[in-house]
Amino acid sequence: MSAGTALPADDTHVAGNYAPFPVRLVHGDGVWVHDDAGRRFLDLFSAYSALSFGHRHPHLVAAAREQLDRLTLTSRAFGNDQLGPFCDALAALCGKEVVLPMNTGAEAVETAIKAARRWGYRTKGVQADAASIVAFENNFHGRTTTIVGFSTNPAARCDFGPFTPGFRVVPYGDLDAVAGAIDETTVAVLVEPIQGEAGIIVPPNGFLAGLRRMCTEQQVLLVADEIQSGLGRTGRMFACDHDGVVPDLYLLGKALGGGIVALSAVVGDWDVLGLFEPGSHGSTFGGNPFACAVGRAVVELLETGRFEQHSARLGETLHDRLRALPSEWVREVRGRGLWAGVDLAPTMPPARQVCEMLLDHELLVVATRAMTLRIAPPLVIDDGQLGWALGRLTDGLAAAHKEASR
Repeated sequence: MSAGTALPADDTHVAGNYAPFPVRLVHGDGVWVHDDAGRRFLDLFSAYSALSFGHRHPHLVAAAREQLDRLTLTSRAFGNDQLGPFCDALAALCGKEVVLPMNTGAEAVETAIKAARRWGYRTKGVQADAASIVAFENNFHGRTTTIVGFSTNPAARCDFGPFTPGFRVVPYGDLDAVAGAIDETTVAVLVEPIQGEAGIIVPPNGFLAGLRRMCTEQQVLLVADEIQSGLGRTGRMFACDHDGVVPDLYLLGKALGGGIVALSAVVGDWDVLGLFEPGSHGSTFGGNPFACAVGRAVVELLETGRFEQHSARLGETLHDRLRALPSEWVREVRGRGLWAGVDLAPTMPPARQVCEMLLDHELLVVATRAMTLRIAPPLVIDDGQLGWALGRLTDGLAAAHKEASR
């Protein structure tokens, strides 16, 4: 266990790959959670957007319970009655032809890497084993060995090599650097439309549109990792929508499982995903009927458009209030919709310490990077709850500033 990581007594056999905050949650309902000491907190984190619909959304819980009473797992060796309808609904939501379901976000990214490489060899004519993919500095696409190999975060990479070749990493937002990295071997550009773990970094105006044009001109796939940013989080269905960009592949996860089950998907067209054949890719749990039933219910919620509209409207309040905070507390605010990265001023305590102090103000907030708070309430939050949370956040930041000034 790392120094300074305090685990509850009965967690002493839990591997220390996380440093959890000193709270043990036992119950959740909507935007609220309760711990084993009876304290109530408003969740301003949403489990990296996996809880975009809040804790135990009744429509999603009902779908899960109904499916639990019928069938949970078949493996893809057999068909099930939920897979086809789920894929039909998600493809329609994305405006694409085909869905390849998996479980975790990292699996979706790994699937897209394989799909792009196979497309490069079989369609573009790239020389065998020479395919390259362009990615970006400060990216976060998961934690598998391949993915951390093109991470620029030392903590993600340290002592996990050797790494998979075939990736070229360039500065985020720099179209000239992308152009310089593309050659006849390039099969894909893999991009987060908004970088999450880097601190909710919104790309420069025209960047995503420029990537789309460049990829089309150079016969390169544009792969958008919308695992954290998609499905209403930013005030549009996908973060790419803010720039009028349609990628070749959408990578989805997190919110797709409704906060109930791990569910991810690669969504694209047959000319790319149709190159997989039986035996070339798979997952025992990918496309299982339980996950698909929940995923169908998630798509039903999203089809109404209500959540993206709600995120856009309340997002204006969120960002206005955050940007009005004193400069002695906050240096910069970034983001879209109900998603914000709040850079603390240099005179403030580290973000982790501020998050711990916010527990005393009944808020769950998580840090990303040393001095950045990540704000992402469930999309079911209402005006009153958001106002209450922002008031408590203001009180907490004031207390943190006072503590740092002593």
